[in-house]
Amino acid sequence: MSLTSTDRPSPISASLRREFQGLLSSAGLHDLRSRAKLVLTGSDRVRWLNGMITNNIRDLAPGHGVYGFLLNPQGRILGDMYAYQRGDSLLLDTAQSQVPKMLEIFDHYIIMDDVKVADVSDKLKALGIFGPMAGETLRTAGIAVPELQPLQFLDLSWSGYGITMVRGDGPLVENYEIWIEPSNFEALWSKLIEAGASAVSGDAVELLRIASGIPEYGQDIREKDLPQETEQARALNFSKGCYIGQEIVERIRSRGNVHRKFSGFTVQGLLPAPGTRIDSDGKEVGEVTSSALLPVSDGEHGVVLGYIRREHAAPGKTLHVGEASLSVTDLPFRTILKH
Repeated sequence: MSLTSTDRPSPISASLRREFQGLLSSAGLHDLRSRAKLVLTGSDRVRWLNGMITNNIRDLAPGHGVYGFLLNPQGRILGDMYAYQRGDSLLLDTAQSQVPKMLEIFDHYIIMDDVKVADVSDKLKALGIFGPMAGETLRTAGIAVPELQPLQFLDLSWSGYGITMVRGDGPLVENYEIWIEPSNFEALWSKLIEAGASAVSGDAVELLRIASGIPEYGQDIREKDLPQETEQARALNFSKGCYIGQEIVERIRSRGNVHRKFSGFTVQGLLPAPGTRIDSDGKEVGEVTSSALLPVSDGEHGVVLGYIRREHAAPGKTLHVGEASLSVTDLPFRTILKH
C-alpha cells in the first residue's frame, strides 16, 4: 500500500524520485568521496590482518576482496571494511568517518610486526556506477568490462590512464567501483556521463542501500552489536583461525543463535525515525535503525531496517511503532520495487 495520499504533497522530491528510479532502470553515477582507502604493506601484512578481522585474509587470492568486521575482545563491532588482495599489498576500503579510530586500533596492535599502514585516500579517488545498464554504459565509454565475481577486481587501462575496476556486492542491481588517480577523475566522470550515465545524489544512493537491506556502520551496526546479530554472514569465516573477538563469535556459533537479528519491515502509517522502539502487544521487542520512503511507480512505500527479537522475526509478523504497523519482510525489498 502506498503511503502517499492524494491530499498531501509527496515528501520525495521529483529529482530524488528520478534519480532512484534511474538506479533501478538505467545507470547512476556517484562520487564515492565518503569512502577512504588504506594500504597495508610489509612482510607480515597478511598474517597480521588475518588476526585482526573476522574474514579470511590468509587464503584470499590476488584480485579478490572480502567484507569483514573489526572487533574488540568482547566481540563487539568496532568497524567494518572491505579488504582487497593486491599481491604486493592489501587495500582496505572503509568509511572516512571510521579512519581515525581504525588507525588508532591498528597502531595499538602493530607491535613487532612488519606492517605499515598508509592512508592513500588523497591519491586514489573512487566512483560508483549502479544499475542494470552499468556494464553497457562502461563499454560505451570505452572500458572493457570483464566477467567479474562480486568483490573481484582487475587493473585496466583506459585512454592511457590506469584504473582499477571492482565488481560491487550490492544485491539489487549491477554495480561497480572504479579507482583512479585524482587528476584523471574528471575525465572519466565526463566520459561516463557522455556514455549515458546520470549523476545521482547521496540521498539516492542511500535509498538504494536501504532498499538493498545493507546495514551501515554507525547507523545500523554499532559498537554494542555482535556480528551474528547483524545477519552479515558474508563477514564471518569460521575456519581461518584466531582473531580479536573470535572466541565470542565461536561461542555464539557453537551454542546457538543470538537473541535478536537485523531485519527488514514494511510500514503502514507514518514512517518511524531511527531509534524508535518496536513493540509487540505493548512490549518492546526491537528498534528501528534506518527508515525510508521508496518511490516506485504507484507511490512511496515506507520501509524500515532494524533489530528484532528472533521469536518475532517470522516474515509477515505484524508489529507496531507508535500508531504505525510494521510487517517483517525478507531483505532486500524486491517485492516493493516491482510496484
